[in-house]
Amino acid sequence: MSDYAITVDWAGKDSLADSSAAKVISGADFNTEFAAVRTAVNTKANLNGSASESFSATTAGSGTNTTQVATTAFVQAQYAYPVGAIFTTTTAYANSAAVVSAIGGTTWVAFGAGKVLVGLDSGDTDFDTSEETGGSKTHTLTTAEMPAHTHSYYKSTTSDNFSIDDTGRVTGAASATTGSTGDGGAHNNLQPYIVVYFWKRTA
Repeated sequence: MSDYAITVDWAGKDSLADSSAAKVISGADFNTEFAAVRTAVNTKANLNGSASESFSATTAGSGTNTTQVATTAFVQAQYAYPVGAIFTTTTAYANSAAVVSAIGGTTWVAFGAGKVLVGLDSGDTDFDTSEETGGSKTHTLTTAEMPAHTHSYYKSTTSDNFSIDDTGRVTGAASATTGSTGDGGAHNNLQPYIVVYFWKRTA
């Protein structure tokens, strides 16, 4: 855009002597001035706007909060994804530069590989700090974590399963156990999931 500037030295003509030929206002003078006006007007956008019109503006500094026009560069850099924001996508961007080209910003880093996001909970020490990590894909139960339970087993009632101790008292067999089952392997902790790409804006 250009601003209109007076081209003909109209005031200078007034100071000339009446006998000076340069004091005469000619059609060429008007043509020069109107041409300058036309150039300035034609580079301005209409107040009601138009899909075919475009204009540029100065991009405001970070944190500006005024009635100044916000350029697309300002919006992308400050508000669409501010520093610290997480961008979720199914597009496999090659690197930070590719993300910048797509949505703006300065620097992005891949984020949260192999993890799901969870909301911060200040009342739970597992979730009370931003970017705190935890949990495991699989877990092997300890004895304390297993539900309390019993096992049934069959024992013969024949005299072969009894013995007499040193006091002459009849006792049961020396020991009796149930059969063993299970392998003690880790169990799956995965919730239903869908894989996406996470990028975190750092600058």
